[in-house]
Amino acid sequence: MTDLIVESHPLAPEAQPLVEDLIREYDSRYGTRFNPEGARAEVFRYPPETFAPPHGNFVLLQRGGQTIGGGAFMRYDDQTAEFKRIWTHADLRRQGLARKVVLALEEKAAAQGYTRVYLTTGFRQPEAVGLYLGLGYRPLFDPALDPELYLTLPFEKHIGVEAGRPGITPLKVPGVYPPELAHAAPGLPLRAQGHAGLSQVRFGGALS
Repeated sequence: MTDLIVESHPLAPEAQPLVEDLIREYDSRYGTRFNPEGARAEVFRYPPETFAPPHGNFVLLQRGGQTIGGGAFMRYDDQTAEFKRIWTHADLRRQGLARKVVLALEEKAAAQGYTRVYLTTGFRQPEAVGLYLGLGYRPLFDPALDPELYLTLPFEKHIGVEAGRPGITPLKVPGVYPPELAHAAPGLPLRAQGHAGLSQVRFGGALS
């Protein structure tokens, strides 16, 4: 049975398996760690049109008319797409489906004029870290350190006409959290964001 990538919308009926399972999985891994209202509030904090062309996109991976994976991107800056909502059905993992989704997002982002991808994943998602490293994404953190020191783990990769270009973005500094994530910090002393010498990497959302 052929797997198909189709463009969709976060509120489309066929997208609801992705949305609802993301919420369930994020709640099971993080609870209210990142958002007092839980993952549903986090997932819906962006208007649906954020993930629509010309600046964004929302794709589903379908098999036999059923949604088995998907993902989205939004504008980060003029050159950069930020990937979000990357998901595959829990019963179909370790089949390369997430890889298909990410590669499809890269292709669409490049077609829409982006030359760089930025994304983040949570510190309790080692399988996502492995996926991005395997696809050539550059970690903007030190993988040798405890991932909870970062809370969110950012990555970058150049695509399209700049594919293969090495990244030069400064690494995120462990133990430094923006005000909106201070409540989620793992009981460590906080250093002021923007202190001299600290990374200027923008902190992404808690969930991919």
